[in-house]
Parts: sequence; C-alpha cells; structure tokens
Amino acid sequence: MASPPSWLFLLPFKSPRRPPRRRALHRRAACNSRRMITDRSVSCTTFNILAPIYKRLSEKDQGCRESQYRSYWLSRNESIIDRLLGDRSSIICLQEVWLDNEELVNLYEKRLGDAGYVNFKLARTNNRGDGLLTAVHSEYFRIIDYQKMLFNDLGDRVAQLLRVESVVPLCQGCTSSINLQIIIVNTHLLFPHDASLCIVRLQQVYKILQCIETYQNDNNLSSIPIVLSGDWNGSKRGHVYKFLRSQGFVSSYDIAHHYTDSDADCHKWVSHRNHRGNICGVDFIWLLNPNKFRKPLRTSWKEAVFGIIKLIICSLLLQYLLHSASLSKENAFAFLKVDSPGDYIHYTGFCQALRQWGLIGQRDGLCHEDVKYLWAQADIEGDGVVDFEEFQRCIWSPRWSEHPDESSEEWTELGSGTETRMTFGFSVKDAVLFPPEVERGMWPENYSLSDHAPLTVVFSPVKLS
Repeated sequence: MASPPSWLFLLPFKSPRRPPRRRALHRRAACNSRRMITDRSVSCTTFNILAPIYKRLSEKDQGCRESQYRSYWLSRNESIIDRLLGDRSSIICLQEVWLDNEELVNLYEKRLGDAGYVNFKLARTNNRGDGLLTAVHSEYFRIIDYQKMLFNDLGDRVAQLLRVESVVPLCQGCTSSINLQIIIVNTHLLFPHDASLCIVRLQQVYKILQCIETYQNDNNLSSIPIVLSGDWNGSKRGHVYKFLRSQGFVSSYDIAHHYTDSDADCHKWVSHRNHRGNICGVDFIWLLNPNKFRKPLRTSWKEAVFGIIKLIICSLLLQYLLHSASLSKENAFAFLKVDSPGDYIHYTGFCQALRQWGLIGQRDGLCHEDVKYLWAQADIEGDGVVDFEEFQRCIWSPRWSEHPDESSEEWTELGSGTETRMTFGFSVKDAVLFPPEVERGMWPENYSLSDHAPLTVVFSPVKLS
C-alpha cells in the first residue's frame, strides 16, 4: 500500500465523515417503512458517488487519486452508505461505483443487502473501471425483469432497465388486488468535453428511449409509468433536457419546487461541481406517466439534432462575425450552404458542413442513415435542395414545441372506491437535494461525500384520468 506524499498532509482535505442528518430530509424523503406503506408513496435516490479512480486529492499532482489510499476511499464510501441507509429510499440508483475493486463492491452489496435491498451492478464497457449499481428494497418492490443496455459504440456507457411491481396493493377494499408496475432506468451519460460530443450524448438518450419503447411494445406495457434516473451530464439548457421534455418526461425536482423550463429557473439549483470547477444541475429523476402526450421518438430526435446544428452555426458565426451586431438567419444559411451553387443548400454541402463540425465521420457520430433522414426532413419539397424558406422552417426557426402542454395531465388521489380497470401513475410528492446549499444554487466547500449531490424524490401513486 502506497504511503501518502508529505505534501498531501498539508492540504485542507478532511477525511469524509457522515454529514449531519437533515431533519427535513429525514421527515420528507421516505425515512421510515411504516409511513411509506401507510400512504403507499415510494421514493427514489440518484447519486453519482465519484469513483476513487477519478477523485483527485490535489491540484498540484493530478495523478494523485483517492484509489491509491484505502483509508480515504473506504471512509468516504462508508459515509455514503450511512447516508443512503438513513434515507432508506425504495430505489437507489448509483453511478461511478468502483466495480473493479472487489472490497468496495462487497461493502455495498453486503450493507445494502443486509438492509433489505436487491442489488444489480453493471460495469461500463471496455474495462473502464466504474459502472452502475441499482438497489431495490424488497419491502416495497418485487423484481419482474432486469435488462442491460451496453453502449459500446457510444462512449462506453451503459444503462440498467428494471421492471418492478409494488408489493403493497394500491387499492384497499377492491374486489381484486392492483399492484403498480414501473420501469426504472439508471444511467450515466458522457461528459460533453467539446461541442461534437453533444451528438453522442443525444444518441445515448435516444438509444435508451428506443430500448424502452421496444420493451414496452414486446411486453404490452403501454400503460406503465417510467422513471429515468442518473447523472445526465447536462443542464436544463441543454439538448438532452429538451429532447426528454419533448417526449413528455418531467424533471421531478423541478415539478416539486414549481420551477419552469425558463432561463430564470435554470440556475436555481445545482447538483454537481465538475473537474473544471463549474457548478450546474445535471442529476435528474425523470418521470413519464402513461397518460402523457409523446411525440414519435424519431421526430423528437430530429428536432434535437437540428437544434444542435443551429447551436454550432451560431457559435461559429460568433467567431467569424464578431463585427456584426446580430446573427442573422441569412448569414446562417450562407454558412451552412458552404460552396453549394445557387441560393440552395445541396446534400454534398450539408454533409461537408456536418463533417467539418465533427458530427459525422467520427466513431460516435451520426451514421449515413441518420444524415439521409435529416436531409429528407429538411428538404420538405423533395426536390433535392434546401432553399432559404425550408432552412428557416426546419432548422433556424422551427414551429415545434419542446414539450407538450402540461395542463393536459390530470390525476386524482387514490381512494378506497377505485375501480378495477384504470391507469395508474405517479405524482411528485416531494424532492430534496443534499446538502441544502445546492438547493439555493451554491456549492459548499466543506461537502466531501462526492462532487455530486444526492437527489431523493418521493412519489405518490395516483389514478390517471
């Protein structure tokens, strides 16, 4: 076992200890089994626990990682487990679990297992060292199915899909027992190191939703709520957020706190301080109820890709047209036209621009079929070229909405007089981030559990109209 260098002891690093328990979290976020079963609410916690192989102990020596010092990573992960067991969520979704370390894996599996959780772990592809762990408490849910999603071709990321059923029936006094089924997904998206990786992250989410859609169709599960949990490595202003919103998903934390998708509400909370020192909100627990309007998946994907293309054009125009007071759509059209003859964008010029921007021709970029599909969507008239009007309608100023009207979703609380044939879903009862400072958009310097904040959401089952 390596000894810490002498300078390490001069750093203001504190050995992790269990943070003081928040009385509000203990009260609000499913702290006790009896209360949970009585009102039939369930809870979910997502937490990127920062794998020791990635945790830097010093800015002076970037190669000095926590994984080199057993006492450090063991103490910190013991504290993380203490917090998880104290919150006692029905479902726990962890990211960046150091799955290559057998001692740490055994620690999580034993302590969570002894507390009544059934654990599922999944390593990232190509031996990256870390992965996912999803724990489901057997007192609240029974496991019906478990599937792995491997993204070998998309940044070596993975996702877990679990189909679970509530142990406690939703209806008391019904002629037949009704147990709510849920699809749970745990994932960790790629970090956007540069703009070209926006496409990769979008492709990862698209693949997840494709898998869910296929699974629902194969198992006739159209009337089942879906919960997506994890580290999405993108904020509320990003294309992944907009893509999921266009598919009907809602951010549980924002719903609980009545935050909108507006720019004014984008920075009211944070959940991560990244390796660049930036703080932002990237950890989400998404909810999709079965009565939500959903666009065709391919349509949402197309809109998101065109949004990325527009963003890249704007960024490049800002570099080349700094003397211009504004970014006009005429300049943007000319920029995408490249060397195409006439006042049209030709397919070759379209492909040339995408290749220059790193969106195609890369291992994780758009494939030939994707580009042909996008071109067909932009070439509305089908004449083999995209004129200015088509460019404006499809790419620059589209008339689609990013998400459906939320007023269309209605529900009523479950009661004893519920009929047998009905659709069930969830309402967001509460949502809490820890430590409390992050709920006000600040990152506390004395927080040492991780570079992410755990998010816990409490759901109540509801009858959907």
